[in-house]
Amino acid sequence: MQPADLRIVTYNIHKGFSAGNRRFILPKLRDALIEIDADIVMLQEVQGEHTGLARREPEWPHINHADFLAKDHWPHFAYAKNALYHRGHHGNAILSKHPITHWKNINVSSFSWASRSLLHGVVTLAHSQPLHIICIHFGLIQKKRTQQIQTLCQYIEQCVPQEAPLVIAGDFNDWRLQAEKHFSQHLELKECHHTLHHHYAKTFPAWLPLLKMDRMYYRHIQPTRCENSAHQWRQLSDHTPLITDFELLRYPSSQAVNF
Repeated sequence: MQPADLRIVTYNIHKGFSAGNRRFILPKLRDALIEIDADIVMLQEVQGEHTGLARREPEWPHINHADFLAKDHWPHFAYAKNALYHRGHHGNAILSKHPITHWKNINVSSFSWASRSLLHGVVTLAHSQPLHIICIHFGLIQKKRTQQIQTLCQYIEQCVPQEAPLVIAGDFNDWRLQAEKHFSQHLELKECHHTLHHHYAKTFPAWLPLLKMDRMYYRHIQPTRCENSAHQWRQLSDHTPLITDFELLRYPSSQAVNF
Protein backbone atom coordinates (compact mmCIF):
# COMPACT_ATOMS: atom_id res chain seq x y z
CA MET A 1 0.00 0.00 0.00
CA GLN A 2 1.33 3.41 -0.98
CA PRO A 3 1.87 5.86 1.89
CA ALA A 4 -0.96 8.36 2.27
CA ASP A 5 -0.48 12.06 1.64
CA LEU A 6 -2.22 12.69 4.93
CA ARG A 7 -3.59 10.51 7.75
CA ILE A 8 -6.19 11.89 10.15
CA VAL A 9 -7.75 10.18 13.15
CA THR A 10 -10.70 11.29 15.27
CA TYR A 11 -11.22 9.79 18.71
CA ASN A 12 -13.26 10.44 21.85
CA ILE A 13 -10.75 9.42 24.55
CA HIS A 14 -13.20 9.43 27.50
CA LYS A 15 -10.89 11.68 29.59
CA GLY A 16 -8.19 9.00 29.58
CA PHE A 17 -10.27 6.31 31.29
CA SER A 18 -11.38 2.89 30.08
CA ALA A 19 -15.07 2.21 29.52
CA GLY A 20 -16.97 2.39 32.79
CA ASN A 21 -14.19 4.59 34.26
CA ARG A 22 -12.55 1.48 35.70
CA ARG A 23 -8.92 2.26 34.89
CA PHE A 24 -6.87 5.32 33.98
CA ILE A 25 -5.23 4.27 30.71
CA LEU A 26 -4.00 7.53 29.15
CA PRO A 27 -0.36 6.33 28.78
CA LYS A 28 -1.55 3.18 26.94
CA LEU A 29 -3.87 5.27 24.82
CA ARG A 30 -0.97 7.53 23.87
CA ASP A 31 1.09 4.50 22.77
CA ALA A 32 -1.82 3.30 20.62
CA LEU A 33 -2.20 6.71 18.97
CA ILE A 34 1.52 6.88 18.23
CA GLU A 35 1.31 3.47 16.56
CA ILE A 36 -1.33 4.82 14.14
CA ASP A 37 1.21 7.47 13.10
CA ALA A 38 -1.42 9.99 12.03
CA ASP A 39 -0.41 13.40 10.74
CA ILE A 40 -3.37 15.01 12.50
CA VAL A 41 -5.25 13.74 15.56
CA MET A 42 -8.64 15.23 16.46
CA LEU A 43 -9.64 14.38 20.03
CA GLN A 44 -12.71 14.87 22.19
CA GLU A 45 -13.04 14.67 25.99
CA VAL A 46 -9.42 15.61 26.62
CA GLN A 47 -8.84 16.43 30.28
CA GLY A 48 -7.21 19.81 30.71
CA GLU A 49 -7.26 19.80 34.50
CA HIS A 50 -8.85 17.84 37.35
CA THR A 51 -7.43 18.46 40.80
CA GLY A 52 -9.20 15.51 42.43
CA LEU A 53 -8.17 12.88 39.89
CA ALA A 54 -4.62 14.26 39.76
CA ARG A 55 -4.23 13.39 43.45
CA ARG A 56 -5.89 9.98 43.12
CA GLU A 57 -4.30 8.51 39.98
CA PRO A 58 -0.55 7.69 40.24
CA GLU A 59 -0.03 7.84 36.45
CA TRP A 60 -1.79 11.20 36.08
CA PRO A 61 0.47 13.53 34.02
CA HIS A 62 1.71 16.75 35.59
CA ILE A 63 0.79 18.59 32.39
CA ASN A 64 -2.35 19.17 30.31
CA HIS A 65 -3.37 15.86 28.71
CA ALA A 66 -3.18 17.35 25.22
CA ASP A 67 0.41 18.34 25.93
CA PHE A 68 1.12 14.84 27.30
CA LEU A 69 -0.35 13.12 24.24
CA ALA A 70 1.45 15.40 21.78
CA LYS A 71 4.87 15.35 23.48
CA ASP A 72 7.75 14.18 21.24
CA HIS A 73 5.44 13.09 18.41
CA TRP A 74 3.12 15.94 17.38
CA PRO A 75 5.04 19.21 17.73
CA HIS A 76 1.96 21.37 17.14
CA PHE A 77 -1.25 21.17 19.14
CA ALA A 78 -4.25 23.20 20.26
CA TYR A 79 -6.52 22.53 23.23
CA ALA A 80 -9.81 24.31 23.92
CA LYS A 81 -11.97 24.02 27.03
CA ASN A 82 -15.38 22.55 26.38
CA ALA A 83 -16.86 21.75 29.80
CA LEU A 84 -15.92 23.67 32.96
CA TYR A 85 -16.42 22.55 36.57
CA HIS A 86 -15.03 23.46 39.97
CA ARG A 87 -12.20 20.88 39.86
CA GLY A 88 -11.12 21.48 36.29
CA HIS A 89 -12.13 21.29 32.66
CA HIS A 90 -12.05 19.10 29.56
CA GLY A 91 -12.48 19.79 25.88
CA ASN A 92 -11.35 19.22 22.31
CA ALA A 93 -7.78 19.02 21.04
CA ILE A 94 -5.95 18.92 17.72
CA LEU A 95 -2.46 17.38 17.50
CA SER A 96 -0.48 17.88 14.32
CA LYS A 97 2.86 17.10 12.71
CA HIS A 98 2.30 20.17 10.53
CA PRO A 99 2.15 23.78 11.76
CA ILE A 100 -1.21 25.00 13.06
CA THR A 101 -1.12 28.59 11.86
CA HIS A 102 -4.47 29.66 13.33
CA TRP A 103 -6.95 28.18 15.75
CA LYS A 104 -10.14 29.32 17.42
CA ASN A 105 -12.67 27.85 19.86
CA ILE A 106 -16.33 28.58 19.05
CA ASN A 107 -18.85 28.11 21.86
CA VAL A 108 -22.12 26.68 20.52
CA SER A 109 -23.73 25.93 23.89
CA SER A 110 -26.88 27.41 25.35
CA PHE A 111 -25.32 27.17 28.82
CA SER A 112 -22.40 29.16 30.18
CA TRP A 113 -21.53 26.47 32.73
CA ALA A 114 -21.23 23.49 30.35
CA SER A 115 -20.21 24.54 26.88
CA ARG A 116 -20.24 22.62 23.66
CA SER A 117 -17.68 24.01 21.29
CA LEU A 118 -16.05 23.71 17.90
CA LEU A 119 -12.26 23.82 17.67
CA HIS A 120 -11.29 25.25 14.28
CA GLY A 121 -7.67 25.00 13.21
CA VAL A 122 -5.81 25.85 10.01
CA VAL A 123 -2.91 23.53 9.20
CA THR A 124 -0.13 24.39 6.76
CA LEU A 125 0.74 21.49 4.45
CA ALA A 126 3.63 21.32 1.99
CA HIS A 127 2.66 21.81 -1.67
CA SER A 128 -1.03 22.28 -0.88
CA GLN A 129 -3.52 24.82 0.32
CA PRO A 130 -3.93 25.32 4.05
CA LEU A 131 -6.23 22.65 5.44
CA HIS A 132 -9.14 23.74 7.62
CA ILE A 133 -10.03 21.22 10.32
CA ILE A 134 -12.91 21.46 12.78
CA CYS A 135 -13.01 19.15 15.79
CA ILE A 136 -16.51 18.81 17.25
CA HIS A 137 -18.33 17.21 20.16
CA PHE A 138 -22.07 17.79 19.92
CA GLY A 139 -24.65 17.43 22.69
CA LEU A 140 -26.92 14.54 23.63
CA ILE A 141 -30.22 16.44 23.32
CA GLN A 142 -31.64 16.45 19.77
CA LYS A 143 -32.95 20.04 19.86
CA LYS A 144 -29.66 21.45 21.15
CA ARG A 145 -27.68 19.32 18.72
CA THR A 146 -29.70 20.66 15.77
CA GLN A 147 -28.90 24.22 16.88
CA GLN A 148 -25.21 23.32 17.17
CA ILE A 149 -25.17 21.84 13.65
CA GLN A 150 -26.84 24.97 12.27
CA THR A 151 -24.30 27.18 14.05
CA LEU A 152 -21.47 25.11 12.58
CA CYS A 153 -22.89 25.45 9.07
CA GLN A 154 -23.24 29.22 9.42
CA TYR A 155 -19.71 29.49 10.79
CA ILE A 156 -18.23 27.52 7.88
CA GLU A 157 -20.08 29.62 5.31
CA GLN A 158 -18.69 32.79 6.91
CA CYS A 159 -15.16 31.73 7.89
CA VAL A 160 -13.94 28.91 5.62
CA PRO A 161 -13.23 29.79 1.96
CA GLN A 162 -15.42 27.76 -0.38
CA GLU A 163 -12.43 26.38 -2.31
CA ALA A 164 -10.35 25.47 0.77
CA PRO A 165 -9.81 21.83 1.79
CA LEU A 166 -11.93 21.10 4.85
CA VAL A 167 -12.27 18.19 7.29
CA ILE A 168 -14.87 18.10 10.08
CA ALA A 169 -14.61 15.22 12.53
CA GLY A 170 -15.54 14.17 16.02
CA ASP A 171 -18.24 12.73 18.23
CA PHE A 172 -21.53 13.86 16.70
CA ASN A 173 -23.84 12.05 19.18
CA ASP A 174 -26.05 11.99 16.10
CA TRP A 175 -27.18 8.38 15.75
CA ARG A 176 -30.16 9.51 13.64
CA LEU A 177 -27.84 11.14 11.08
CA GLN A 178 -29.60 14.51 11.24
CA ALA A 179 -26.40 16.33 10.27
CA GLU A 180 -26.47 14.81 6.77
CA LYS A 181 -28.98 17.14 5.16
CA HIS A 182 -27.20 20.24 6.48
CA PHE A 183 -23.74 19.05 5.46
CA SER A 184 -24.59 17.64 2.03
CA GLN A 185 -27.14 20.24 0.91
CA HIS A 186 -25.63 23.43 2.30
CA LEU A 187 -21.90 22.71 2.51
CA GLU A 188 -21.32 20.01 -0.15
CA LEU A 189 -19.62 17.78 2.40
CA LYS A 190 -19.31 14.00 2.17
CA GLU A 191 -18.55 11.47 4.90
CA CYS A 192 -15.35 9.44 4.51
CA HIS A 193 -16.47 5.99 5.66
CA HIS A 194 -19.73 6.24 3.74
CA THR A 195 -17.93 7.29 0.56
CA LEU A 196 -15.55 4.33 0.67
CA HIS A 197 -17.76 1.61 2.23
CA HIS A 198 -21.32 2.82 1.48
CA HIS A 199 -22.28 2.82 5.15
CA TYR A 200 -21.35 4.76 8.29
CA ALA A 201 -18.91 3.34 10.81
CA LYS A 202 -20.31 1.98 14.07
CA THR A 203 -18.07 3.35 16.82
CA PHE A 204 -20.02 3.19 20.11
CA PRO A 205 -19.90 1.48 22.53
CA ALA A 206 -16.36 0.20 21.96
CA TRP A 207 -17.01 -3.30 23.37
CA LEU A 208 -19.92 -3.85 20.93
CA PRO A 209 -20.17 -0.98 18.44
CA LEU A 210 -23.78 -0.38 17.42
CA LEU A 211 -24.18 3.39 17.03
CA LYS A 212 -22.77 5.62 14.29
CA MET A 213 -21.52 8.33 16.63
CA ASP A 214 -18.09 9.31 15.25
CA ARG A 215 -17.77 10.56 11.70
CA MET A 216 -15.41 12.46 9.42
CA TYR A 217 -16.66 14.79 6.68
CA TYR A 218 -14.61 16.37 3.89
CA ARG A 219 -14.52 18.52 0.78
CA HIS A 220 -11.69 19.39 -1.66
CA ILE A 221 -9.61 16.50 -0.30
CA GLN A 222 -9.95 12.84 -1.31
CA PRO A 223 -10.21 9.92 1.16
CA THR A 224 -8.49 6.73 0.01
CA ARG A 225 -8.93 4.58 3.15
CA CYS A 226 -11.18 4.85 6.19
CA GLU A 227 -11.37 2.28 8.99
CA ASN A 228 -12.51 1.97 12.57
CA SER A 229 -10.41 -0.56 14.44
CA ALA A 230 -12.85 -1.93 16.99
CA HIS A 231 -10.99 -5.02 18.20
CA GLN A 232 -7.69 -3.57 19.41
CA TRP A 233 -9.35 -0.45 20.87
CA ARG A 234 -12.14 -2.00 22.92
CA GLN A 235 -10.10 -1.76 26.14
CA LEU A 236 -9.40 1.95 25.57
CA SER A 237 -12.17 4.54 25.97
CA ASP A 238 -15.84 3.84 25.26
CA HIS A 239 -15.55 4.84 21.59
CA THR A 240 -13.44 3.43 18.77
CA PRO A 241 -11.35 5.78 16.62
CA LEU A 242 -11.98 6.55 12.96
CA ILE A 243 -8.78 6.52 10.88
CA THR A 244 -8.71 8.05 7.39
CA ASP A 245 -6.01 8.38 4.74
CA PHE A 246 -6.35 11.24 2.28
CA GLU A 247 -4.92 12.22 -1.07
CA LEU A 248 -4.27 15.94 -1.26
CA LEU A 249 -5.75 17.74 -4.25
CA ARG A 250 -3.84 20.63 -5.77
CA TYR A 251 -5.74 23.88 -6.08
CA PRO A 252 -4.75 27.55 -6.47
CA SER A 253 -3.88 29.31 -3.24
CA SER A 254 -6.83 30.02 -0.95
CA GLN A 255 -8.14 33.30 0.24
CA ALA A 256 -7.19 34.64 3.64
CA VAL A 257 -8.64 33.00 6.71
CA ASN A 258 -11.62 34.95 8.01
CA PHE A 259 -11.19 34.41 11.74
